[in-house]
Amino acid sequence: MKEYKMRRGEHLEDRIPDMEAKVEEYFGEITGTEEHNGHELYVVGDPDNPVFEKILAGAAEYSGKKDKLAVHFEERDAEEVIAKGNADAAADAVDRKNSFLLEATGRDAKARRESMKRQVEDDAETPDGVS
Repeated sequence: MKEYKMRRGEHLEDRIPDMEAKVEEYFGEITGTEEHNGHELYVVGDPDNPVFEKILAGAAEYSGKKDKLAVHFEERDAEEVIAKGNADAAADAVDRKNSFLLEATGRDAKARRESMKRQVEDDAETPDGVS
């Protein structure tokens, strides 16, 4: 499960006021919800794109902090996708993920990578037992 921050001064609920509709627009019909790390996320159990096996997406809400976008993409093995003749679906899957994340966070793939890299570096500098 990955959590993504919004751009400075922006909020998830402003960028995507109807998360359920947006998840369905990008990935397919929502088949339920699932709790993950205390957050209720939407589940797409049979995504439109055959590369995806299952998708979890929604808001990770924290009291006193801005919400983050929480997502988890379960993908089928590349060999399985190719064997079923869906090799061209891989490019579409990447486009859908990146477009959804850009719309939700306002950050492109490069900005998201840099943000996650900084987070990992910050976590490495924090002594054990201190949060």
